[in-house]
Amino acid sequence: MLRHAPVAKRTAVLLGAGSEADDVVQESFVKAYRALGSFRSGSAFRPWLLRIVANETRNLVRSRSRRSRREELSVLPEFVLDPADHALSTERRDELLEALKALPEQYRLVVTCRYLLDLDEQETATVLGWPRGTVKSRLHRALGRLRTQLPDKEVQR
Repeated sequence: MLRHAPVAKRTAVLLGAGSEADDVVQESFVKAYRALGSFRSGSAFRPWLLRIVANETRNLVRSRSRRSRREELSVLPEFVLDPADHALSTERRDELLEALKALPEQYRLVVTCRYLLDLDEQETATVLGWPRGTVKSRLHRALGRLRTQLPDKEVQR
């Protein structure tokens, strides 16, 4: 549990749980424990657990209307030491997060999993419960939309 808790919390926060991420993670761990009998031996545990977290987060987001932007920003790592670079990095991150929020949910979820949570295509497919081809096509479309929303900025492929 301790090994997977940080990534589970990041997943919940980045998918919209905000300040309720701890509750989502706790509920997800309880559900995962209860469902351990249905876990397929030989499968990867992390994507299976993160799918439960993603589903719990989706349930939470559906049941409330607002999110806290401050918590979303607080989970993104800060790697910049120079104050000028830090200010520019913060501005770019804010622009990217605003563009990401403007995407339809299916695109926002796939970009969050692939780039903010650093999951590979197969892990993303498992977490979101989609076929791998759907992950690839939605990611392609999402990045295209981000390119149009952020024309002067680089959008990672």
